[in-house]
Amino acid sequence: MKKTGFYIFKDKFYSDMQDPYLKGNKEGNRPHYYCFEDSGTGIYWMIPLSTKLEKYRKLLEIKKKAGKPCDIVHIVKLDDDRERAFLIQDMFPITEEYIEREYTIAGNHLMLTSEHVAKEIERKARKVLAMLKRGVKFMPTQPDVISILKKLSGKEE
Repeated sequence: MKKTGFYIFKDKFYSDMQDPYLKGNKEGNRPHYYCFEDSGTGIYWMIPLSTKLEKYRKLLEIKKKAGKPCDIVHIVKLDDDRERAFLIQDMFPITEEYIEREYTIAGNHLMLTSEHVAKEIERKARKVLAMLKRGVKFMPTQPDVISILKKLSGKEE
């Protein structure tokens, strides 16, 4: 796994985790961004991407007008010249066994090459993760990432 790379997951992840709010695999075509590893555990925090830019721009604008920080979404132009919304509020843990392959364009692994953007996304993701671990819910349709984390780490109750 290469940090700041994009990956496609195996369908088995979705069937094993059984969370209705995980962003679907879109028949192996939804790339997910590898943000950071959970402190040497072999568990990786992944962020789904979306092409619904207007929806998320509106959300960002509402938060901005209300004077609130908006760490749950980050919109960026990728190296393939397309803008994508990083759905930080929907990030979730995964292990390497569920990685199908690297997400490639013309045979090249798509990576987030801007170090500045990668650091900003990671800063937001760590802040959101700390809130998730305290039980904060950002959306009613948010995956139960703490349950998934417990399953993956073998600490399921």
